[in-house]
Amino acid sequence: MAKHLPVKPLTKAAFAPFGDVIEADAATMRLINNGTTERFHRLAMVETEGEGAIISLFRGQPRQFPYAIHMMERHPFGSQSFSPLSGRPFLVAVAEDVGGRPGAPQVFLARGDQGVNYRRNVWHHPLMVIGSPSDFLVVDRDRPENNLEESFYDTPYLISEPSP
Repeated sequence: MAKHLPVKPLTKAAFAPFGDVIEADAATMRLINNGTTERFHRLAMVETEGEGAIISLFRGQPRQFPYAIHMMERHPFGSQSFSPLSGRPFLVAVAEDVGGRPGAPQVFLARGDQGVNYRRNVWHHPLMVIGSPSDFLVVDRDRPENNLEESFYDTPYLISEPSP
């Protein structure tokens, strides 16, 4: 039988074990371009083994709820960030590593002005869009080595439709 997961708000503190929350942060703001641009500096670090950091556009299709998490993935050679361009909330599911496999997922509701940067080797679920197709700016690694590891749960975890 599937286990139900609560959906928590995405905060920097709650997400810190898994990566970075990418959002405008007054503590990192500096004015540039003769005061016409606010730069929110160094919100996340791109992690790569060797060269190959790339920027891509992903267009995610909405999930149907209740949604079952059957698997998680991780990227051993580099981090992966998702920044929403459509201004819509989305779900983020992450898990601690337990003996080389993902533990029980934690699910966060990201606002439309928040992105995430998964650190290298952090178990996470693929992009989970809510409501309507949404575009994301993605920074990750593109090299010949396989930078993807998947793991499947014996028993799925269920997520009810979140209330934004």
